[in-house]
Amino acid sequence: MSAAVEAGELAVAVPEHVTIERPKNRDHGDYATNVALQLAKPAGRPPRAVAELLADRLRGITGVSKVDIAGPGFLNITLDTATQGELARTIVEAGEAYGRNEALKGLKINLEFVSANPTGPIHIGGVRWAAVGDSLARVLRASGADVTTEYYLNDAGVQISKFAASLQAAANGREVPEGGYVGEYIVDIAKAITDGLPGVLDLPEDEQLQAFRTEGLRLMVAEIKRSMDEFGVDFDVWFSEKSLHDSGAVEKAMDRLREQGHVFDRDGAVWLRTTDFGDDKDRVLVKADGETTYFAADAAYYLSKRDRGAEVSVYMLGADHHGYVNRLKAIAACAGDDMDRNIEVKIGQFVKMLRDGEEVRMSKRAGNIITIDDVVDWIGVDAARYTLARSSTDSTITLDINVLTSQTNENPVFYVQYAHARMCSVQRKAGELGISRSADFKPELLATEWESDLLGQLGEFPRVLATAGELREPHRVARYLEELAGKYHRFYDNCQILPKGDDEATDLTHARLWLADATRTVIANGLTLLGVTAPERM
Repeated sequence: MSAAVEAGELAVAVPEHVTIERPKNRDHGDYATNVALQLAKPAGRPPRAVAELLADRLRGITGVSKVDIAGPGFLNITLDTATQGELARTIVEAGEAYGRNEALKGLKINLEFVSANPTGPIHIGGVRWAAVGDSLARVLRASGADVTTEYYLNDAGVQISKFAASLQAAANGREVPEGGYVGEYIVDIAKAITDGLPGVLDLPEDEQLQAFRTEGLRLMVAEIKRSMDEFGVDFDVWFSEKSLHDSGAVEKAMDRLREQGHVFDRDGAVWLRTTDFGDDKDRVLVKADGETTYFAADAAYYLSKRDRGAEVSVYMLGADHHGYVNRLKAIAACAGDDMDRNIEVKIGQFVKMLRDGEEVRMSKRAGNIITIDDVVDWIGVDAARYTLARSSTDSTITLDINVLTSQTNENPVFYVQYAHARMCSVQRKAGELGISRSADFKPELLATEWESDLLGQLGEFPRVLATAGELREPHRVARYLEELAGKYHRFYDNCQILPKGDDEATDLTHARLWLADATRTVIANGLTLLGVTAPERM
């Protein structure tokens, strides 16, 4: 296409995006594109005329065996087997780098996820964001983005006071105050505080409460960090809400927004005029009694991210936070930013767990929620991370404990991991037979329909990864891996890789070993992006 434009055959600009797809019907070639239809109008020519011009150019490219024109101007492209098979060598030699791209090169992204209140263990909704958020960070980095992962600690406000009062009550053998926190973890933390601070119960009530607040918060944050670490999630920044108040950042943020012309005073309170930017009502920053609101801290926090260099701030919030979308975007707009570019708010739907067909609702330790430790105990880190990341966050999902602990094809993480282990087994057996990949690789031998399908799927990985980063949808990687695993299993079942009995290894043996190793590489790369292990044995 570029050659046709440069030669003056097409008086159009080369489009930034061209759609190239693998046809479902392989009779339609290896790849198909509608670029001729895309160029027809700006070129002022019929689509089929543009398609004929492009087809002539494509037919002259080495490795292209056939180009057909279908319908109003679709181009169906078929590669020769040697060109298609050469992809196996490309993948093996690229190794961990295969699939990585520079689609988001240089873009500075602040990615905030989980951010559960430090008043209890991470619940199952937070576990979903831990899996999705960490996977997304890996996908974005693989597309060239400069990503900072961040956990926002809501360590100021009423909920922390209730947490401290609940710990104090538990330590003194009193009833938890109304609206307080319950569960074995409260008793455990209270005991840890009294053990670590001998004499704390002899302090005056107000000093005692402050001690439980400070130490309880420290212990709970340490517990959250432990859970995240064991789940394979390592945040670059743990950001304290309290630091925004203590440093004066909240007041400075309100002054900056007032300078932008969006802060006003009414009825003794200070307001931000967010309705100018799609919010359903204006938001209070400072109440009439002088108390700053959570929203004021939210504004200061967004400005902090921008001041620290984030071009795009991505917020990942729970299903009960739909009301936050417009107000957070309005903050960005009030600050003079582009609310459609500089801030993105993702909402994750609910997660349910089943055991023996019945929904599991309770945690032994937390009382009324399922915690991250429960999920890991029941199904393991790999199954939890993979299953939680493999669905769009727009959908409610159900984790079936019986399925996710089974070694069957119904278990998606087992299905993909088993494909990787199967390839590692082939490599081990080849080694035992004294067979290794030959330097004299003959890619044209990979000519069966199963080999062609597998190579086509392998070639899709860079596109899938780039799209997952662009759309912030890591589930695309998981779904791709399941398709790839399926194509590998079919290849394995229909194509003999290693010689049997006293048969000698042939050029086809070596070619198929290249293909198996290429597939192993891509599955390992994909699982790594999801934070899931690629086992060599199962």
